[in-house]
Amino acid sequence: MHRSIKRLDQAVRYASPWISVGLALALLVVWLRPGTTLTQAPSPVHAAQQLPANGNQTSPPPTPATVAATPALTPATERHEAASYAAAVSVAAPAVVGISTQSVVRGREVPSGLPEEFIHLMPETAQRVQGAGSGVIIDARGYVVTNQHVIANANEVTVQLADGRSARARIVGSDPDTDLAVLKIPLQPLPTIELGRSDRLRVGDVVLAIGNPLAMGQTVTQGIVSATGRGQLGLAMFENYVQTDAAINPGNSGGALVDASGRLVAINTAVLSRQSGTEGIGFAIPMNLVRGVVAELIDNGRVARGWLGAGLHDVEAIIPSGGKPAAGDITRNAAGAPRLRGVAVAGVWPGSPAAAAGLGMRDLVLRLDGHRVVDARDLVSRLAQRRPGSKARLEGYRYDINGLKPFAVTVTLGERPQDAQELVGNYPGLVPG
Repeated sequence: MHRSIKRLDQAVRYASPWISVGLALALLVVWLRPGTTLTQAPSPVHAAQQLPANGNQTSPPPTPATVAATPALTPATERHEAASYAAAVSVAAPAVVGISTQSVVRGREVPSGLPEEFIHLMPETAQRVQGAGSGVIIDARGYVVTNQHVIANANEVTVQLADGRSARARIVGSDPDTDLAVLKIPLQPLPTIELGRSDRLRVGDVVLAIGNPLAMGQTVTQGIVSATGRGQLGLAMFENYVQTDAAINPGNSGGALVDASGRLVAINTAVLSRQSGTEGIGFAIPMNLVRGVVAELIDNGRVARGWLGAGLHDVEAIIPSGGKPAAGDITRNAAGAPRLRGVAVAGVWPGSPAAAAGLGMRDLVLRLDGHRVVDARDLVSRLAQRRPGSKARLEGYRYDINGLKPFAVTVTLGERPQDAQELVGNYPGLVPG
């Protein structure tokens, strides 16, 4: 008996460690896979799903384990892919071309200190000058639009297509007053660009500038529409520019400004000089203006505009004693003094429509066909929109020895000459009308 108890005690002592190991393994299995042996109590999440329909019970707050088990939002559900304008570029870029020009500049090499009266005795030399710019194919027949200043005085113009082809171009016509020109190239087939509408542009719209900056090859830059209807910049006679911060550099002139779909909305023209410390201020001619000018250049080789034949400038004139202008014509300056604000006739070209109508240097124009004029450029722009041969009624006041008198004349407009701007070149501030 005593031996049996002793053997049992030895067996228990021998087996105890193994029994402990087995129990530990069993508990580990149950902890890792509770559903295999125990009935799992509903988690707070499940309990919330099992609430009665009336929802009067309040589910317990989630434990840290529950929070950790809750699946997190994947970043892909909140991430927005970066916008790409590759599709717009692919449809527009083939129609954007590089333009190279050659011109002959004649002049005299004048030694330093040579008196002016002897300059004409120096021999005249000719020098070939190369230029570069951009253009856009707008018609499958071979018509290319560019800036007038790109091809001005050029003896030879060559167009380089994006696909590597090139050809000598013929100048169809140019319009210095808007800085537009049309070329034609004898190549087929040709890619063309879809024409958009600049009147639908909004400040903040994305635009792409495509051109040939610095003659380095086709380049695309991206920006937004910064402003529309920009004028009074002195770049051309008739200005209504789209302003953009898309990078425009020398050689981009005449290139395309397209919208995010690749439609042509403007022709790149100029960038504000960086010498003044500015950056990101470029200008382009809106498509709604380009359309009309290009159509006339293709049909007639020029743009026929109404012409008065006078040099004009803005003025705020003092009302002379005894003068009694209509109350509605009187404005007041910052000090409250009464003034007449209008467009003064500073000169009349002999034989011009203005001369035939009797306009003179003492005339102050306030209205065109009954509507007030804003300034000299406004008057000239409205006259230019009319066809040569049409009539315009000008009203205002005339200064003479007897004081201030109202006047009205009807002018039969002539055709504005292409070199109109040169007529007032030596008179800063004058607008050729």
